[in-house]
Amino acid sequence: MSAVVRLATAPRRKPRLALLGTGVVGSALIERHARLQARGTELPAFAWLANSRGIEPGCDDLAACVQRLRLAAAHDGTVPAWDRADDLATGDIVIDATASDAVAARHADWLGRGVHVVTANKLGTGAELLRAQQIAHAAGSGHSRYGDSATVGAGLPLLRSLRALVAGGDRISRVEGVLSGSLAWLFNRFDGSQPFSDLVRQARVAGYTEPDPRIDLSGEDVRRKLLILARAAGLALQAQDVHVQSLVPDALAAADQDGLDAALATLDAPLAEQASRALAQGARLRFVGRFDARGASVSLQALRAEHALCGGAGTDNRVAIHSDRYPEQPLLVQGPGAGAEVTAAALLDDVLEIVRRH
Repeated sequence: MSAVVRLATAPRRKPRLALLGTGVVGSALIERHARLQARGTELPAFAWLANSRGIEPGCDDLAACVQRLRLAAAHDGTVPAWDRADDLATGDIVIDATASDAVAARHADWLGRGVHVVTANKLGTGAELLRAQQIAHAAGSGHSRYGDSATVGAGLPLLRSLRALVAGGDRISRVEGVLSGSLAWLFNRFDGSQPFSDLVRQARVAGYTEPDPRIDLSGEDVRRKLLILARAAGLALQAQDVHVQSLVPDALAAADQDGLDAALATLDAPLAEQASRALAQGARLRFVGRFDARGASVSLQALRAEHALCGGAGTDNRVAIHSDRYPEQPLLVQGPGAGAEVTAAALLDDVLEIVRRH
């Protein structure tokens, strides 16, 4: 009778988390991580937290670590704090909760070394095409995963739906959507009865726009999201291929921070005129990103009330996917497209998906 030989195998090392960015989204992620753990959800522990000012390794008290990072003196710039990510090993997970181009430029390198990347930073696959291609190649060669569901729609099942359709052989003919939560909020309320600048001020106070609302009004954020969607649909779209109609008048663009609030009034006359024309036509204004075989654009449009993109409320994103499978009536994906809580949830969903496959 032959003996059965059992080979000893080393236990698989548990992945570690590294959080880059401790602002609103990063803080919401830490809080959600704690809540999920309290409910019994198994999540990797944080190896360290970092922002552009410093790094906090081995934090037992995460809230205290975040507070120290917020109060840290500005970094001298010699070695960015998040270069500590180079110490991570295969199977670990970097969470990019920044809006940093320098961090996004490192995604491909980490992926190529077998480190998973989970990100809300649109400057990875929503910037230059070459960077997006490098990220895709590195994830394949490093057998690592790129979790990007938080980059568009704050975790709505949008990228997942597009990729599933493409993987199933469906051909995407057109995608159009309200992709900015802040602009959705503004145009859900704007009918010309009050100055648009007043609504912008309200949105800024509520935290729906960036502190400098020109970032939202320029359409650049929507361009990046549209590029991410187009590339997920299989189109090798270049950033310059997307025509963007900014809402920012020249006088507002040129204003310094001290004159920004007063310069917001330059939005009022042109937008009031567009709102009046839309109302006369029974239409509504929506800021729309769109791509199809003819090209890609980001612009303010007057849409009939029954149009697929005129539904929703608040900061809802609403995206219509037209394809061979959905030729007449598009597949609609709708839900909150902005907010730290939903973005943090999307990031941790991607982390959990990686852990389950680890």
